[in-house]
Amino acid sequence: MNSDNDLQIAGDILEVPHLLQPPREHPATVADFVGLARAIAADRSQWAHLVRYDAATRWYHRLRTGPGYEVWLLSWVPGQGSGPHDHGRSSGVLTVLDGTLTERTGRGTRALAAGAQRVFAPGYVHEVVNDALEPAVSLHVYYPGLTEMPMHDSPHCEARTGPRPVTA
Repeated sequence: MNSDNDLQIAGDILEVPHLLQPPREHPATVADFVGLARAIAADRSQWAHLVRYDAATRWYHRLRTGPGYEVWLLSWVPGQGSGPHDHGRSSGVLTVLDGTLTERTGRGTRALAAGAQRVFAPGYVHEVVNDALEPAVSLHVYYPGLTEMPMHDSPHCEARTGPRPVTA
């Protein structure tokens, strides 16, 4: 029978590091990639000093690479957007670090505030836009690394031009 006294006997497993599984050196599952994105988001010293804002175009910076994956940092001034696109054969995790972004898909529109995460599979069509009045920053993890970003006429249409050069 479990009770509150069991905790007193066993202790808190999180306080016994030798019982925890060591973190993987390289992510291998969706949960691992989500965890990687959360860990980077939580440690502003890894990314805040790198952020730049460009009024003419979305700014992006490849923050990290690993076996088969890439991590990108992007900034968005008000009004900037990605245009409807997918990520080719790559799956991904989008994490909003600062500000608010709007994601548009064939299923609707959702506001993504700081801390929000979206996970997507290959072929997922969406458009990301900064509809807010303040700049935003996002983190994108792609597995495998991003090699194409086909553009679409709308978030729920077929690709219009085929592969484009990668711009995160």
